[in-house]
Amino acid sequence: MSNAPMTDPIAIPAWTVGDVAVHRVDEVPLPPATGPWLLPGATPDVVAGQDWLRPHFADDDGVLRIDSHSFAFTVDGLRVLVDTGIGNGKERANPAWHDLDTDYIERLTAAGFPPDSVDLVILTHLHADHVGWNTRRVNGAWVPTFPHARYLTSRVEREFWAGYDMEEARRQMFRDSVIPVEEAGLLDLVDVPADGVEIVPGLRMIPTPGHTPGHIALELTSRGETAVITGDCIHHPVQFAHPAIGACVDIDPERSEASRRALLGSLAGTDTLVLGTHFAPPTAGRVAAHQGAYRLSPVAAD
Repeated sequence: MSNAPMTDPIAIPAWTVGDVAVHRVDEVPLPPATGPWLLPGATPDVVAGQDWLRPHFADDDGVLRIDSHSFAFTVDGLRVLVDTGIGNGKERANPAWHDLDTDYIERLTAAGFPPDSVDLVILTHLHADHVGWNTRRVNGAWVPTFPHARYLTSRVEREFWAGYDMEEARRQMFRDSVIPVEEAGLLDLVDVPADGVEIVPGLRMIPTPGHTPGHIALELTSRGETAVITGDCIHHPVQFAHPAIGACVDIDPERSEASRRALLGSLAGTDTLVLGTHFAPPTAGRVAAHQGAYRLSPVAAD
């Protein structure tokens, strides 16, 4: 039974995939200015041209709705968390991410995943809004939030950033949210071949490079049912209809578009549940062909 506040009975929505319940652990809705900055090609006119985006994924003025959340589930006896959001009390250049004070840990615990119980933290890539809760401040130091977990990311991803000439804001993020995990010996780098790699039975890392060179999506399979967690291969459902729309922070925009098109093409018309790492509620759905591209057909939480 959830111990979420009675005033927020849908705080921990979940979707069933075979025998697995996938919980969405909310951190924070991102401000309206996020859309025009992140996805500059998603102009109000472009958004208005897709009626199905309203009211869930955009408002009547064409402003995109974008959220920060994680997904948590148990598979093969392991308690898994996918991406860790922005984090509390982090020094960030983006004012929407700076010095947050959210109830994320309380929500994670309410979902049944208190930090000490998590076995596996999977990072789709190493951006500030996906690694923030890797650590929390204890006695003035940043320490791993999930001390009994292995943290996994792509080897290509970590090695790319190791050789990257980082600006100070990114160096700060690595100092507070990545390096403490490495220094604790908890970060494992995974070689992800072109056809993906099974990290535990029922869970595969799928390469979706472009947003970052080692970006991965995650495929969950249970009793013949499948779900895919997008990471930032797809930031917003408007990209179903316009896969050429990329993020301003894509390292390789052409490769990002190619990964997005390949993923959407592979999922269109299937029963695979798509769970968007930044999709506003209802967050999940299936990919349907639509006007020469695709749309998201929402699937409500259980």
